[in-house]
Amino acid sequence: MTFSELVLPVWLLIACGALALAVVGVGLTQLPWRALSGDRALQHRWLAASLAVVLLWQLRAQSVDWLSLHLMLTPLLTLIFKAPMALVTNLLANLSLVLLGKVGWPLLGVNVLITGVIPVVITVSIWRIVDRLMPDNLMLFLFVCGFFGAALATLGTGLAGLGMIMLASGDPEAVYLAREYALFLPLLMPSEAFLTGMLLGILMVYHPHWVATFDSHRYIDTK
Repeated sequence: MTFSELVLPVWLLIACGALALAVVGVGLTQLPWRALSGDRALQHRWLAASLAVVLLWQLRAQSVDWLSLHLMLTPLLTLIFKAPMALVTNLLANLSLVLLGKVGWPLLGVNVLITGVIPVVITVSIWRIVDRLMPDNLMLFLFVCGFFGAALATLGTGLAGLGMIMLASGDPEAVYLAREYALFLPLLMPSEAFLTGMLLGILMVYHPHWVATFDSHRYIDTK
């Protein structure tokens, strides 16, 4: 979900923009520049994935003027390319909405925060738990990181966005609609979870080396 109109106070937009800028800036410093410059196949995969996300983000459901619902794909990108590259792709997708006139510039920071930073943090946290604390089981990795992780990241994004409206917006109608949308969050989670889990499973079977968070030797070769 992304905000399409200014329903949040200016101070919150500035705070979210500063936080998003700081996190994305740290992500840029952590990008594997050497690996990217020396691996043309990785460049092509990342650019193709980024283009696909930008195009898919144009397919949005918008029943109210200030809120758009769409697939994020941020959890999937985080598992395939890791957090820094996923954040850059998310920034490009949000910039595309701004450049096409679908979202105003002041909303860029808050949208990057709720559709990029929050789902990346949730996805990475779940992956760390699986990687360090759970048995080396391929299906466990797929279901916990892919399906459950994507669903939880979607829930976190929705709660963050709607929570901002309910806590900080001065528009009573927007607050009312946010409360109504909160009831539908469980219906938004399965689509993101299914797409993430399905594509992650396909890549883990046919191209496991494409998934940066997946150790094929640990989960497949040693079994």
